[in-house]
Amino acid sequence: MAEREDGIRAIDAHGVIGDMRTCALVADDGCIDYLCWPDLDSPSVFTALLDGDQAGLFSIAPELPDARRQQLYLPESNVLQTRWLDEEGAVELTDWMPVQEDKHALPRLVRRIYAVKGTARIHLRCAPRLDYARADTTASRDGDSVVFAAEGQRSMRLAGSVPLTLEGAAAVAHFTLGERECATFVFGCAEDEQVVQEDPEHSLAHALAFWRRWCRQSHYRGRWREQVMRSALVLKLLVSRQYGSIAAAATFGLPEAPGGERNWDYRATWIRDASFTVYAFMRLGFKEEAHHFMHWVGECLERSSDIAHKLQIMYRLDGGRELPEQELDHLSGHGGARPVRIGNDAFKQVQLDIYGELMDAVYLSNKYDQAISHRGWKTTISLIDYVCEHWRSEDAGIWEVRSGNRHFLHSRLMCWVAVDRAIRLAQKRSLSMPYARWLQAREDIKEDIWTHFWNKEKGHFNAVLGQDSLDASMLLMPLFRFVGATDPAWLATLDAIKKRLVCDGMVKRYDLHATPDGLHSEEGAFTACSFWYVECLARAGRTEEAHMEFEKLIGYASPLGLFSEELDARGRHLGNTPQALTHLALISAAYFLDRKLSGSETHWQP
Repeated sequence: MAEREDGIRAIDAHGVIGDMRTCALVADDGCIDYLCWPDLDSPSVFTALLDGDQAGLFSIAPELPDARRQQLYLPESNVLQTRWLDEEGAVELTDWMPVQEDKHALPRLVRRIYAVKGTARIHLRCAPRLDYARADTTASRDGDSVVFAAEGQRSMRLAGSVPLTLEGAAAVAHFTLGERECATFVFGCAEDEQVVQEDPEHSLAHALAFWRRWCRQSHYRGRWREQVMRSALVLKLLVSRQYGSIAAAATFGLPEAPGGERNWDYRATWIRDASFTVYAFMRLGFKEEAHHFMHWVGECLERSSDIAHKLQIMYRLDGGRELPEQELDHLSGHGGARPVRIGNDAFKQVQLDIYGELMDAVYLSNKYDQAISHRGWKTTISLIDYVCEHWRSEDAGIWEVRSGNRHFLHSRLMCWVAVDRAIRLAQKRSLSMPYARWLQAREDIKEDIWTHFWNKEKGHFNAVLGQDSLDASMLLMPLFRFVGATDPAWLATLDAIKKRLVCDGMVKRYDLHATPDGLHSEEGAFTACSFWYVECLARAGRTEEAHMEFEKLIGYASPLGLFSEELDARGRHLGNTPQALTHLALISAAYFLDRKLSGSETHWQP
């Protein structure tokens, strides 16, 4: 149910809808309490999820207080249905965002409520609060619709098939639906004529046809197909049709711990997600998305003039480099978790691992899609030369610690991956390269890891140089083929991670007490790492254990099959949602585990 004992709508009690320009969260009580508009990284117009109903919402619900509520997606689509089931009647609310021919068209939100059985009294309240609920928003009648306006902001409009009235700065409606009657409401830009002209039947049919046509491109037929395809549909929602970038998550400010300070903005594209994005989409048959993502990355690099800073850890969805961090002090935060932040100052950090993740994506794209261009290879040479010069440097690491740079094993690992994939690509495509230098660098990095990050006393790898520490990012060592998945040294490390970071299949990123990160609050288990753990178990031949842990993990999904960034001790969702990296990791784990269980391991060996 959307409301927990403390009255907060739970993170995992939401579905997500979108049009590949923006997304809205729909709680299972029929309330849209989160929407940024017109783009995913634009200011929010509904922000109740991060403050309270006074921060903006759009609620439609029947007067059935004792009804059982449930949500489901219409098959193979991102069209969401919220249902109320009661002895006196049954009502369903269908929400979608039309996928328009013009990828630059302004988004619209369509809501249709239908009385399946019996007569139902319906209550509607639409109260946007523009500019992250900072703007003084007013509502006024304009014919049969209501316009919401604020100084300096683009006005919004709500149109409906039943009369709307005003209550302050909100549009409201109270009406009765007889059995098999419906009402439709459209929310969008005040200047968009389609808001008042929308044909809901045609719009819904078009949306369903789009999503189902896209799903048919998938050639995945293994176990957990429903979960895999739901993850793919989530990723598609987070892909920008305008630019080809992919957001890390649909939201900002949702806490990684109740009442904690780990509340970040994830509405940007992290380069580290690149290889997982390309890998996941290509394995499922969605080459176009992988191709567009790589094209977007290439454009980001082309716009950079300074080789030494050619690659940031993250970019805006439009490829912009600046993401200044701000605190929204007027918002109380989800469950009181403050501060609520927009932007992300981590964009300034040095994280050497991103070169490896990017090069793995470049390598896979060349292997399974299109050959690299001459210009692209010239850029690659400059990037790898930079890695060869700087791989010994300290950095902020994959988890963006704010307690000072260190020598992280994961960063060394991914520097090795960067050089290794560049060498493989050059050999595969007969491309020129500084052969001797790159080979030497690859060997030097490998030797450094085995010499300086191996803990002889404990018998496993260390996550930080000179420190007895473990980190879930170490799970990527066999996944990126630095070490064999059954190598005794790796198996000892895997067992150490299991002992210190894993609980009932849920994996912590690191021990906050052993590795302080500059923040004071705790955090939950990191869901993507949990799926990496499953894949490591499967690759190590511990298939039965991997199968069991995977089943536990998918049991922690929301009722709609969605995952946020983290899980608390009860398996409830924490952090921004839905998170791309988690769904990417789920696809990878399901794909490999299915092959192990089927006895088929002959495909997709990068």
